[in-house]
Amino acid sequence: MKTARIIVLGIALSAGGAAAYLASSGSGGSKVAPAAPVAQLPTVDVLVAKNDIGLGQNVKPEDLQWQSWPQATASNAFIRKTDRPDAATQLVGYIARDPLIAGEPIRDQKLVKAGGSGFMAAILPSGSRGISTEISPETGAGGFILPNDRVDVILTRHEKHPESPSLPETIVSEIILSNVRVLAIDQAPKEKEGQTTVVGKTVTLELRPDQTEILSRARQMGTLTLALRSITDAQATEVKADNEDVVTVYRGVNRQTYSCSPSCASR
Repeated sequence: MKTARIIVLGIALSAGGAAAYLASSGSGGSKVAPAAPVAQLPTVDVLVAKNDIGLGQNVKPEDLQWQSWPQATASNAFIRKTDRPDAATQLVGYIARDPLIAGEPIRDQKLVKAGGSGFMAAILPSGSRGISTEISPETGAGGFILPNDRVDVILTRHEKHPESPSLPETIVSEIILSNVRVLAIDQAPKEKEGQTTVVGKTVTLELRPDQTEILSRARQMGTLTLALRSITDAQATEVKADNEDVVTVYRGVNRQTYSCSPSCASR
């Protein structure tokens, strides 16, 4: 019995020694290769919006900050600290001509000096005009049209039949302006926080000079209604469908140009 125990103990000691040797030789023999150094891209400090800045909002000191930006992707329109180190304080008090989201680089084109011309004139793009017209909940999409939305302007008028006075008047509706931007509802040039509807009596639209003439004449011809466009169409360019013609309609001394279908042109 003693001989058997001695043999078992010897085998156990041999196995333990072999395991210890293998463990020590494995840890000492394998070396971890050092990590390759990461290439550092050149960066530049760019002035960005620290918080969301809404349309017409005054820029506050806490709304701006400098942020490192890859130099290769930094646009020339961005404000760089190397060029304008005091820009973060100089732009305080300016008014946002367009909404800015947190992290977006600041560009001079999106800000206007508060002490300059009136706010509405400042946010109008070059060559555009601001013109107002009356609306109601029935003609203004129930109040769901907000500043910066895009709308179509529809004219509804009553047409008589001079050749057949006994016939009843015909009600005609057609789009006279398409995809125009809403600047303000009453005197609210921006959506109030948390508000999803603005019920007002007047709407101010951004139009070209020729479009202001169209709208002014149309106001005397019938009822104007605003049709809210989908947000996916907000950036769509104003194009005419293939089956549309430009029709000039005369109403006394008023000359009006419409974009309508061939069925409209036949009237």
